[in-house]
Amino acid sequence: MKILKFGGTSVGSAERMKSVAELIQSDEPEIVVLSAMSGTTNQLVQIAEKLYQNQNQEANALIDALHDKYKQVVEELYTTSEKKKQASELIAHHFDYIRAFTQDLFTIHEERAVLAQGELLSTALFQFFLEEHNIPSVLLPALNFMKIDENEEPDNDYIAKNLKAELEKYPDNKLFITQGYICRNAFGEIDNLKRGGSDYSASLIGAAADASEIQIWTDIDGMHNNDPRVVKNTYPIAELSFDEAAELAYFGAKILHPSSVQPAKQKNIPVRLLNTMQPDARGTIISNKTESGSIKAVAAKDGITAIKIKSGRMLLAYGFLRSVFEIFERYKTPIDMITTSEVAVSLTIDNPKHLQDILAEIMEFGQVEVDENQTIVCVVGDFIAERSGAGLKVFESLKNIPLRMISYGGSTNNISVLINTSDKVAALTSLNEGIFERNQNHA
Repeated sequence: MKILKFGGTSVGSAERMKSVAELIQSDEPEIVVLSAMSGTTNQLVQIAEKLYQNQNQEANALIDALHDKYKQVVEELYTTSEKKKQASELIAHHFDYIRAFTQDLFTIHEERAVLAQGELLSTALFQFFLEEHNIPSVLLPALNFMKIDENEEPDNDYIAKNLKAELEKYPDNKLFITQGYICRNAFGEIDNLKRGGSDYSASLIGAAADASEIQIWTDIDGMHNNDPRVVKNTYPIAELSFDEAAELAYFGAKILHPSSVQPAKQKNIPVRLLNTMQPDARGTIISNKTESGSIKAVAAKDGITAIKIKSGRMLLAYGFLRSVFEIFERYKTPIDMITTSEVAVSLTIDNPKHLQDILAEIMEFGQVEVDENQTIVCVVGDFIAERSGAGLKVFESLKNIPLRMISYGGSTNNISVLINTSDKVAALTSLNEGIFERNQNHA
């Protein structure tokens, strides 16, 4: 069985949905995981914000605008009056459900239910299209088998058991459609896997179903060696290891959600990144294989805050770093990078939510400096410590870029540097010229 996940742009219009229907027709069993149509989740977030603020008139206007968009999709997607009527009634039901919150109390629980409507709509409309064209398929409600526990982590045993039970209801079917992103929490309420979670859904479903392959279909032909939005002459990478892909996803490669690599890695299921606009393109295959001794790609992560703690108490002291890290643990704030000297430690975070509380406690240890508007640039490949030259290529390329921090040796897959965000484009361009274009010229 294969898992095929299609993102918001891949199902973002009637025409795109028709293209997806062509891509999924196969003799092999498939579970197709769909995101909400592009733009829908953002609009639902805006509606929720208005509902929180009791701005019900503004919320109704946004709801009407989104409803109108879906009415247009119905007109363009179906040819028979029967399906148009069925789809129109379906979307009216969903938007009446959302509108009901303008008359009632609105809390975090209602917000999650509202945010789930995008995936529920896209999968239902797609299922109707398959039915209209006599393509045998079954709509599997993700809320029947996707679940997170009290720590907001996937309940893998529950997912595997209940997905199997759902599939066993339809022994003669090979094509299944389900929602990405949405799930139930430990209390049985509608919840989600956070933004970008449809990739995560696909990987969790793939692991639960012991899939032969997980395909992530987007609007770009695989993971590129650099950010194509700001750097010219990038190209898709043919092969990546699970660890390399995880590093790139975490440090800014937008094509893949950072969490989505781990379930596939644990079950050793290859993940293929493909382009719905160019379905014949090779894309990127992520597996347990890697090409040794090569630099694969560069990614950048913005919104980083650097914190430097300077204290004489560090000198020859044990337990100092533990005490510092415990502060971040209490505020559930992950640390990205860390460097140390005898009397100072510098570290970075990407979530400033509890920054002021953290700083108030850290100041008890010594002098504290904070730099905001920082970017981590991550160079990913196979950097075996015994092999010389890899680091030289990276730092030669960055010789004109001021470096705030350097992390090298913590992983065989990653050299990371911290720079001012204002230097990001120059850094990515320099790395592209110094590493990849030089390699191509010497090939």
